[in-house]
Amino acid sequence: MTTATHAQTTPATTRAELAPWLIVLAGLLVMFAPTVSDLLNTIWADDEQAHGPIILAVSLWLLYRTGPAVVRAPGAPAPVAGALLLTLALVSYVVGRSQAIIQLEIGALIPALMAALLIQSGPAALKRAWFPLFFLIFMIPLPGVFVQTVTIPLKMGASWVAEHILYAAGYPIARTGVILQVGQYQLLVADACAGLHTMFTLEALGLLYMNIVGHSNVRRNILLALLILPISFAANVIRVVALILITYHLGDEAGQGFLHGFAGMVLFLTALVLILLIDGLLGRIPALRERSSG
Repeated sequence: MTTATHAQTTPATTRAELAPWLIVLAGLLVMFAPTVSDLLNTIWADDEQAHGPIILAVSLWLLYRTGPAVVRAPGAPAPVAGALLLTLALVSYVVGRSQAIIQLEIGALIPALMAALLIQSGPAALKRAWFPLFFLIFMIPLPGVFVQTVTIPLKMGASWVAEHILYAAGYPIARTGVILQVGQYQLLVADACAGLHTMFTLEALGLLYMNIVGHSNVRRNILLALLILPISFAANVIRVVALILITYHLGDEAGQGFLHGFAGMVLFLTALVLILLIDGLLGRIPALRERSSG
């Protein structure tokens, strides 16, 4: 009899728990739907920024997956801290929207979600949802000044390494800055080939991989996260070398056509495979092995 009564009251309790969260969700949709729509039609429509909506979707899925644990998190709400974060989110959103600073506008989503968690459930809920909130950082478009500053040395580095690899392999190649001369063809290492956005996206995917795998060894996680940066640079160099070889052997049309995009996709997957392989190698190091619960 007691069990039956409990079964009847559980759905009502669940609806009562979800009601305030549905109100929060509705408010966030009203606030940020125009921003997401603008991004989908502008910045995120660019191939270099196409990871943005994917990051957003994955983060929302992770929040949904942790929803029950967040709703039932122990502890008292923290309305004061939540109100401060909500104020920060509103200021960031208003300034970003009015001044067309998209980083502030879409970035306001993170403190807004944090504020909702603190006001509704408290610090324990925020702690349980820390990774999806942190992962949202990778959807924010990189500032143009930062991109220009970092892209130049990346282009120079990729050009230099590609030149030395092909020269050692016996190809007639020379370099002037970021311009490579191979045979009769002259190739410019463009901003898109610098790998900055690839590096940013691979770092995000590497962190997602670590979150899903759930390694308990902190040093292993930190080391793998740091190694993702040189892995992505190496993958980008391989892409540049591959495009040079395609152009040299198959002609300029092949290098600039379908094979250009295909090489980027294949080498992006190659970088992900390298992340998996290096993670496996790190697991063989005694100091980085997982500790059994027994």
